[in-house]
Amino acid sequence: MRRLQLPLAAAAVAALVLAGCGTTSERTADQPQAANSKECKGADGKYTIGMSQANVAEPYRQRMDDDIKAAAKEVPQFEVKFADAAQDNAKQVADVENYLTQQIDLLIISPNEAKPLTAVVKKAYDKGIPVIVLDRKVEGDAYTGFIGGDNVEIGTAAGKYVAEKLLPSGGSVVEIKGLAGATPQAERNQGFAAGIKANPKIKIIATASGDWLREKGQAQMDALLKANPKIDVVYAHNDPMAEGAYLAAKAVGREKEMKFIGIDALPIPSGGIKAVEQGRLSATFTYPTNGKEAIAAAKKLLVDCGTIEKTQTLPTRLIDKDNAATIYAEENPTG
Repeated sequence: MRRLQLPLAAAAVAALVLAGCGTTSERTADQPQAANSKECKGADGKYTIGMSQANVAEPYRQRMDDDIKAAAKEVPQFEVKFADAAQDNAKQVADVENYLTQQIDLLIISPNEAKPLTAVVKKAYDKGIPVIVLDRKVEGDAYTGFIGGDNVEIGTAAGKYVAEKLLPSGGSVVEIKGLAGATPQAERNQGFAAGIKANPKIKIIATASGDWLREKGQAQMDALLKANPKIDVVYAHNDPMAEGAYLAAKAVGREKEMKFIGIDALPIPSGGIKAVEQGRLSATFTYPTNGKEAIAAAKKLLVDCGTIEKTQTLPTRLIDKDNAATIYAEENPTG
């Protein structure tokens, strides 16, 4: 029986581990994207990478671009071009189409929403262009590799933190979600619901969508405060919305009545780690930007003529008052 399974296992591995080498030859959806050693220039080549960003209004996404830029400087064969979709699906599709016209060697994309970007990602992939998808997914599997955190796991960790640490005796929670249609929004919501399930005394009394933005999070929280006289915890799908919610509560003198938690934990002065250290947030959870990992994957495909895993999941960790200062110092060793 074990011998019969070996060919199937090999086929599965082949399907999951794909290679690319900057070729732009056409391919069909059912053909694996494989490196051709004759076509691959390896370390002697020069490669243009197109980075399609969902938006740079979020500090997390600007940091992602910055990390990609910094990592690419260490690879002399790489030139990276950046495009900002500004939360506009049609613009992001056009950005990718423009990259295809320019005949880029590899596409990195963090989709604004999954469904609207699926077709153009598949178009690039079917042309033989390696595609690395970051943070937010597309539908199907027409891409070379996905790199991101496990948003269900992160949401679950946030839920357990609320259930066990912040509200062990129960209480009321409002949830400020990210952009509808973006996979992290659905997954962070799903995980949080699972995380608080063990404590039936916790109730989510209201939800709102802040589209990942601080200003929208603040506006939504202002409305939630008017509609809900008692709120114990605010769970926001990212740190900027959590900070916006804090500012809304502070404006009406209610910030001490509730706790605020977010996700991202950027190690920058305006990021979530400092917000925890300074007492505005009770906790945040790290969500890697995936930037250096994306360039490492691109190097493996283009320069090394190798393969990458279909999915690379990066870990998260809880940041609270006990470890915020230490972790910030670790992430910023030069101060």
